Amino acid sequence: MSGSGTDSSKSKLELAGPVVVLVEPQLGENIGMCARAMGNFGLTRLRLVKPRDGWPNVHARRAASGADHILDRVELFDTVEAAVADCTLLFATTARAHDQAKPVVAPEAAAAETIAHVATGATAGIMFGRERYGLLNEEVALANRIITFPVNPAFASLNLAQAVLLCGYEYFKQATANALPYAMPERSEPAAQHQMQAFFDNLVRELDKVEFLRPVEKRETMLVNLRNIFSRMEPSKQDMHTLHGVVMAIAEGRKGPAKGGVLDGEQATRLRALLAEHGQGALPHESGTVRGLARLLRRNPTDAERLLWEALRTDRRFAGTFKRQTPVGRHIPDFVSFPRRAAIELVNADETDIIVTDRAARTAWLEERGYRVIAMRTEDVTSDITTELARLETALAGTMPGEA
Repeated sequence: MSGSGTDSSKSKLELAGPVVVLVEPQLGENIGMCARAMGNFGLTRLRLVKPRDGWPNVHARRAASGADHILDRVELFDTVEAAVADCTLLFATTARAHDQAKPVVAPEAAAAETIAHVATGATAGIMFGRERYGLLNEEVALANRIITFPVNPAFASLNLAQAVLLCGYEYFKQATANALPYAMPERSEPAAQHQMQAFFDNLVRELDKVEFLRPVEKRETMLVNLRNIFSRMEPSKQDMHTLHGVVMAIAEGRKGPAKGGVLDGEQATRLRALLAEHGQGALPHESGTVRGLARLLRRNPTDAERLLWEALRTDRRFAGTFKRQTPVGRHIPDFVSFPRRAAIELVNADETDIIVTDRAARTAWLEERGYRVIAMRTEDVTSDITTELARLETALAGTMPGEA
């Protein structure tokens, strides 16, 4: 499976880099992870010397995370000598000193030398040893240089893929002049001083309304500190627009559908009547009107509805069983529980005859289909929610399977 940074829409960057030689690798997974590390840094030439579990290996392909183009071109060899025969510059990676009189370099120096070497058309290679004990002395003796890593001397062992990744990273970094794959998207142009001043004046005006800038003797210091906060940000024009909107939203408070209570009971009933007129008995998934009205009603809860909904969601007696403003056929009760075959209707004080008639028709329709309809007065919900929940529990007892 491809990793989260893999983008098949982009062309693969392949460098004329060193050959990677794995000497007697034991696990297919390690070979696959080495191929993945090579793919990360544009290396494509992988040679295997006597892989223990044979080749091809399904575990290697799974671990390669999409680096199939490298595995498809793997070269197999029976001896180390054959695998490195064409290399005119050969490095051996090891964490242990082999007491051999040859240069020991870090990955950065090896990468710089390799770049210059392959630029002439010659072949360079890097050998990596076995997972358990690395390269043998006679194998290290074949190399021109030794690569070792600046690691904790008391804990110097790297797994195979880590070692390949470190060498590949240093090579790729130098070969591409340390270019990053992407940069920060272009921001809008910097905010002008007059725009920042307008925002700051508006902010101070709103802070004065809530008496934030006090005591009076500290007002000027507080203003300087506030101004410096925004100056250090080096905001763009878009940043200023956003901050201005934030200040105004806080100052004016919530409004519209987000505040709730925009629709009163009569308006909601009229909308339900409109739904009944247009729904003509349609099922919820068949009517866009049903879905649209349900969304509208959900965005406009009254205080009683909001209070009851919070209780139904958090009280263990009811949690997870009720839905709010969900269509049942062409009707939308205030709350409905499909598992319990129950609906809750909130009754407002001083309801008109139209509202009462509409609710009665809705109740009859639901009861004909096996729903128990429980009416709750909004003033009872807001004044004593505990008693109303107890009454609801009692009313629901007869609707639960197996209960009297």
